[in-house]
Amino acid sequence: MSALGAVEKFYEDVEILEYSSSKLDVSNKENVFEVLRAKKPYAVLNCAAKTNVDGCETKKEAAFKVNALGPRNLALAADEIGFKLIHISTDYVFDGSGKERKIESDKTNPKTVYGKSKALGEEYVRNFCKRYFILRTSWLYGEFGNNFVKTIVKAARNNESLNVVDDQIGSPTNAEDLSFLISKILITDEYGTYHCSGNGECSWFEFAVEIVKNFNINCKIKRCSTQEFKRAAPRPKYSVLENFMLKITIGDCFRDWKRALADFAKNTKNLL
Repeated sequence: MSALGAVEKFYEDVEILEYSSSKLDVSNKENVFEVLRAKKPYAVLNCAAKTNVDGCETKKEAAFKVNALGPRNLALAADEIGFKLIHISTDYVFDGSGKERKIESDKTNPKTVYGKSKALGEEYVRNFCKRYFILRTSWLYGEFGNNFVKTIVKAARNNESLNVVDDQIGSPTNAEDLSFLISKILITDEYGTYHCSGNGECSWFEFAVEIVKNFNINCKIKRCSTQEFKRAAPRPKYSVLENFMLKITIGDCFRDWKRALADFAKNTKNLL
């Protein structure tokens, strides 16, 4: 049976439950144990996070409660109950310096409250449970939630031109690619930390240019520098992740970022 066939067969009879923070508050240890003891799941996917990078600078306590204590509580529950834990993390655990792609063994050095809280969350997961997958991703976009693609599409349709920074480099990631990777890695015992980003790299400016092109929007994208946009939290200059551990374990299933974006635009032009 092919790897894809094995994934499809596994999920034939799987029940997937979604919980809002009102029903499962990851920062509340008693709530986490109460819900998960009752369900005894095969696996838990932790997507809960405070992701407003600038907002985290002024709401430090809230950031650490969700981004650090949340993963800790899930890890403790995973160790007691016996489920697998998939924890979504970020490129912000690195400082964004240098010009070399980061691999999983590189030392973390977060510079923002968001990055520090996520790095501590990773540490708790590693320390408190054995069956875990930490998946670091970057520049994630998809049909749901707020993201850069949606922001550019909306702004470009209402403006003749947009200024976008050209001195921050990263790897755009299609949420569909990440979802497929999760479904694939979940049925393995290849536990550990993984980088899970689209292949290739670009600046936010280059990303925006491709977005308006693929969505057929007549808007001129202009280059600008980070210094022209004053933000509460510093942004990484070079934030490219190398999917190194995927390549030597289950395989790197992420597409080139341009191809993944083109596919996303084709499927969502009438939705965004």
